[in-house]
Amino acid sequence: MKVLLAEDSPVYRHLIGGYLREWGFDCQIAKDGAAAWELLQAPDAPRLALLDWVLPQLEGIELCRRIRKSHSHYTYIVLLTGKDGKGDLVEGMRAGADDYLAKPFHPPELEARLLGGKRILDLQRELVSARESLRVAATYDFLTGQLNRGEIVALLSRELVRGKRETSPTGIILVDIDHFKNVNDSLGHSAGDAVLREVATRLKSDLRVYDGAGRYGGEEFLLILPGCELATTVRRAEEIGQLVSSAGIMSPNGVVQVTVSMGVTCAGSDRNASVESLLNEADVALYRAKENGRNRIEAY
Repeated sequence: MKVLLAEDSPVYRHLIGGYLREWGFDCQIAKDGAAAWELLQAPDAPRLALLDWVLPQLEGIELCRRIRKSHSHYTYIVLLTGKDGKGDLVEGMRAGADDYLAKPFHPPELEARLLGGKRILDLQRELVSARESLRVAATYDFLTGQLNRGEIVALLSRELVRGKRETSPTGIILVDIDHFKNVNDSLGHSAGDAVLREVATRLKSDLRVYDGAGRYGGEEFLLILPGCELATTVRRAEEIGQLVSSAGIMSPNGVVQVTVSMGVTCAGSDRNASVESLLNEADVALYRAKENGRNRIEAY
């Protein structure tokens, strides 16, 4: 783990730097507060900082305040000082320090504080990772990696609000994999899963970065195309449909030829349509596409 040591005394820099390297820490050294602050702005900045209270240009206690005010990630701070009054301790903690070590100190005392800080940072990293895992699980479909139903519908709601504000249309495409039940019945669910994953990949591959794609349910996908009126949305649906059917999909039980049916609608800048009504329109158009032979596009 990297540790920032901000210390203006050459003696303490040499002494503490030697201890840190001996204990297995990667030590970065700053001779004044301004240099320390610059090191802390780096993308891979140290997460554990030893700051002397009295530093040229920018004092350690002011560094504490800046770190707590501006850093998105947590930096564990041990404040080093010759001050040992209780009032000084309280002031340092209020400024944002996590721990406090008075000079002169015994090396084991410093090592114990650093190990405590490292343990806290490791726990925080685990908590952040767990929180991100929960966020992904709540947002994305685990099989296809696309947005789940709740998130893609929420995205549609946001795009409708934005489109109304900017008087811009929003294209909606509801996609259904043709005869998907036959794939599961004849080749097994592992083949069906492979088809779902690959179709999701092909649907997303031809979209713009600000378009939306999500698994709407079962073998259905919902695509959201901001800024596209009905004619453009139909054209884009044709291109996406051709991309999906352009090549067979490899599965554990053989190659599967796949086509899709699509229902298309559009929220124009002159419409005051709700999410529910637009999804119903796309569903009606999709039903018509399936009734008319599948592997086709119908516009509402």
